[in-house]
Formats: sequence, structure tokens, C-alpha cells
Amino acid sequence: MGMTITEKNMARHAGLVSVRPGQIIECKLDAVLMNDITFPPALKEFKKIDKPVFDRHRIYLVPDHFTPNKDIKSAEQAKIMRDFARKEQITSYFESGRVGIEHVILPDNGLVGPGFMMIGADSHTCTYGAVNAFSTGVGSTDAGVAMAEGKTWFKVPETIQVRLTGKLAKWITGKDIILALIGRIGVDGARYKALEFAGDGLVHLSMTDRFTICNMAIEAGAKCGVFPYDAITEAYVKDRYQYDIIPTNADSDAVYAEVITIDLASLQPVVAFPHLPENTHYITEVADDISIDQVIIGSCTNGRYDDLVQAASILKGRKVADFTRCIVIPGSQEIYEQAMHTGLFDVFLKAGCVISTPTCGPCLGGYMGIMASGERTVSTTNRNFIGRMGPVDSEIYLSSPYVAAASAVLGRLAGPDDIMD
Repeated sequence: MGMTITEKNMARHAGLVSVRPGQIIECKLDAVLMNDITFPPALKEFKKIDKPVFDRHRIYLVPDHFTPNKDIKSAEQAKIMRDFARKEQITSYFESGRVGIEHVILPDNGLVGPGFMMIGADSHTCTYGAVNAFSTGVGSTDAGVAMAEGKTWFKVPETIQVRLTGKLAKWITGKDIILALIGRIGVDGARYKALEFAGDGLVHLSMTDRFTICNMAIEAGAKCGVFPYDAITEAYVKDRYQYDIIPTNADSDAVYAEVITIDLASLQPVVAFPHLPENTHYITEVADDISIDQVIIGSCTNGRYDDLVQAASILKGRKVADFTRCIVIPGSQEIYEQAMHTGLFDVFLKAGCVISTPTCGPCLGGYMGIMASGERTVSTTNRNFIGRMGPVDSEIYLSSPYVAAASAVLGRLAGPDDIMD
């Protein structure tokens, strides 16, 4: 009996010929990731073991949640990470000025790729399935132990195959695809399962689309999301990936817990209403009187260059509505520089947007875009839980960059067709 992508990757890292769902295994890790919030508690656990790091080149430390430091406490957290990186000579520590959002900069810097296995003390570590890796989020305790041992245990998950068919309809992005999926199966519809994407529609999905889709696999409860290794993966990793490429694709007789089919051509722009990502509606079904106060364009979900291009295509020659604020957050210094040199910043500035340094910032309710009581935000981030970005009576609507930019122009929840000829 054949194996899925996730089962194959787990078997290889466990030193086994094959694995099956439900099996408890121990896997060698290729890397361990932590950020400025999750590293300090992980360090406490690491110190209890009294061992050196398992590989100073395979510990990834990214102070991205409060960068630059927003207050004294965040400065102290960052200093703990910085001091450790200096002491242990960690080669993949990203200082301010070089840092970006962790789930953007790691693949762009070739630190994760096909056949890779890593854990991260951040729930959106599942992003790296876009490059045919197995990656999943863990707590700081597990990350701290793995930093010393270079291994961890897993229960092999069942796999749901998501077949994407046809071509993308106008304005449809990876964000619309994953929101449509979550709206269909719910926030627990893939609980402790792998989401494996397949189908003839994959050829129409850019790496940006794939990163967005895998990033939000956790919002359906998934252990991970993963794409097969194909020509699009190869083109992305071939000149940047720092390790051996190990393409990992499912066997033809792999067994799936469920098969879900999504016709890409039938999709319309999707918005997730408060207060769960499963509360989805097509923008065409939305009333035209939902006023908004703020728009966020960025995050590990939609802070890549293509995302900024999409937003700029709507904002070009237009202005952000009066009494509405629009904050643009590039995902990395490199994306920031590219957007600046290709004219995207001119578009954003002339439209009346704020351009931020790369940071997680408002997504987790940190800073750089926190709401006041009763306010509404349309955001390209990944979660819209109660109190996520402000007081408990504030609201977050999740969308693609196209919808977010259109909403900024009109000052209400709107789609690109509402303003584009």
C-alpha cells in the first residue's frame, strides 16, 4: 500500500520503510524555528537539558513579532534571543535591518525546501509545505527540547487530499482558495490531518498562492499542508535552496481519509467574517453598507511581493477613503526593497497608505495597526478571532489583497469589481 507525501517524509526522517496513520514515531529534524515571543520560554526548557544545540546551522531565530522593539518588554525578549545567538554562534539569526516575517524569509533564503522536516514554535510553521516540506507548529517546550536533541516525536496524521481543478477565475488568489476550503470543512475539519493539494489546477498556482494556502492549513485544524514537488516548486528552489533537494510525491495507491474537490473557475472573492475563518461569504453576497476603519495588507499570509502587486493594481490612481487608514507591511527587507524600486511604494504613498517595516505587528494584536473599540478592519492576515487585533468588540474581516485594497478605496467592505472598469 502506497504512502502520501506526509507519510513518505515522516518515514524517511524516522528511518523506516513505511509508516501508517496513528503510528507513533520519532523523527530526526532538519531544523528548529523560534521567534522573539516563543524563544525565551523555549530557552528555559533547553537549559534544563544541559546540552549544546544539536546544530548551530539548523537553529533558526527570527525576532519578527515586535520588530523593531515596541516597548521595554519586547526589547528584553529580543535581547535574550540575540545574546543566545551570539553565544552559540547561530548562523540563521536575523537581526533588525535583515529580519522579515519568519515564514517569508526562511524559504526565500533557501533554509527550507523539498523533503525537509522542521518544527517551529509558531503555529503557522505549516507554511513550508508549499515547498514540499513537512513543517508544523509546536509549543516552546517541544522546541526547546528539539533544539538540544535534533529530534521529536509525532503521531502520523491521516491525509485529506484536496483536488484543485480548472483555471483560476478573475481576482481569485490562494487566499480565496484556502478561505473557501475552510468555509467548507470548518476550523476543525482537518484536525490533526495533513492537507495534501493535488489536481490539474496546481499548474495555475504561483508559489505565492501556495504559501498562502499552506499558511492557513492550521486554520482548518490541520497538522500541516503540503504541495507536491513540480515544475513550479523546482523553479523556486533551484537557485536558492541550501540543502539537498529531495522531491517527495505521493504514491499512486496512497490512501486518503477523504478527497475534496474545488473547482477554481467557480470561485469568487471570499471574505471571512468575524469571528472565525470558517465564517465565509462571497464578496458578491455581502451588503454594501459594512463600513470599515482600517485595512491591513501584509503578514506571513499575504506579505509577499505578488500580494503587494495585487493591492497596488487596485490602489493605483486612487485614494484611500476619508477616515479610513490603510497599512502596508512588506514581508521582508528584500520585498520592501523590490517594492520600493519597482514603483509600488509610489502607488501606496500617493493613495495615502502607511508603509511599515517588515513585522508581524498588528496580526497578533502587537502594534502597527491596533483597533479601537467598535472598529472594523479588513485584513490579509490569517485569523479573525475575538480580540485578536484590538478590543473584544472590534471586528476583523479576512480577505485577499484585491478585496482589502478595494475596501480601502471605498471605505467599506467591497470587491475589486466594485471599482474596476
